[in-house]
Amino acid sequence: MAPDSRQPVIAGVADIPLANGKAPAGSSVLGLQARAAKAALAEAGLTLDDVDALFTSGGWGIPGVGLMPAPALADYLGVTPKMLDSTSIGGASFEAHAAHAALAVREGYCEVALITYGSLQRSARSRSMGGRRGELAMQFEVPYGMLNPVGAYALAATRYLHETGAAQSDLAMVAVAARDWARLNPQATKRDPLTVDDVLASPLVSDPLHVLDCCLVTDGAGAVVITTAAHARAVNSGKRPVQILGCGEATSHNLVSQMPDLTTTAAAESGRRALGQAGIKLAEVDVVEMYDSFTITVLLTLESLGLCGRGEAAAFVTSGATAPNGCLPVNTNGGGLSFCHPGMYGIFLLIEATRQLRGECGDRQVRDARIALVNGTGGTLSNTATCVLGS
Repeated sequence: MAPDSRQPVIAGVADIPLANGKAPAGSSVLGLQARAAKAALAEAGLTLDDVDALFTSGGWGIPGVGLMPAPALADYLGVTPKMLDSTSIGGASFEAHAAHAALAVREGYCEVALITYGSLQRSARSRSMGGRRGELAMQFEVPYGMLNPVGAYALAATRYLHETGAAQSDLAMVAVAARDWARLNPQATKRDPLTVDDVLASPLVSDPLHVLDCCLVTDGAGAVVITTAAHARAVNSGKRPVQILGCGEATSHNLVSQMPDLTTTAAAESGRRALGQAGIKLAEVDVVEMYDSFTITVLLTLESLGLCGRGEAAAFVTSGATAPNGCLPVNTNGGGLSFCHPGMYGIFLLIEATRQLRGECGDRQVRDARIALVNGTGGTLSNTATCVLGS
């Protein structure tokens, strides 16, 4: 076991403020990441010269980024790290990066790991899944006209409603709870009031999912700095480090047609592993940040993590439990449904959890938050990565 001095901690976080979901005019994907990286490093009392491990994902096919986003970003930042990681498992990528960085830091493979992500998805007016249409396996789904990825999530939602007796209004309550949190967050893209009737009146995209059951399409960028507890103490930036107590990863399928159970995600495994590594019980969790690509994602993740019994998540959310003043605060910045969603959202889960554990969230601050559970979901409910953070 590594000594306490090598305990991995999050020492700095940053994201780029948006205006109506858009980055500043003239921004580039690499430029956005550089801005976020420098801000996160400054918060940690560090500079780019201190970075010896670089983690990023996305960017395939984007001019100036190409097929190898990590080396492209290293060039842009002017760093020559000893470790690169561009693990790409969709929205769970950045929780996986945090896990890999924590392991590398703990074992002395690196000292300062920088995780970044950037996207101009809204400015580019794109919600493309990129190269997935060209995958050999996609011949079994794409020719039949299913929208991707929303169609896959709609299949899961249909099955969940059928098995549990839940209603579309229960799905809508997930979006309403997220908006209630976003209204407390001055940086959220959507802050106007939202009701269940508003969600149900929005156009159907893929039955039973309406437009307001779906995540936003925005620009965005974020960065997370991970180092050792000893390094953070030595720098003494004035920011309280947040410990990475446990991590877990899991995958169950690639194509949704191969998903073993449309109502259970791989979070059942990644969550169990992360909590076990941390030595934390679910009852000790104060705040939860989870991927909300669609409203159904939240219901399935609540149950898969064990935060609700099977078939109980709809009633739990409808009771107000996940909203402000509820017993289990979930997605306290407004989530991908109301805060931002630039293609992959997972890095913002880590950023918000860190800020909550530091007590920096103003009107949306969860009182006495000491343990945060962060879960990213990627693909078509395919991959999950879970992190347990502690103050």
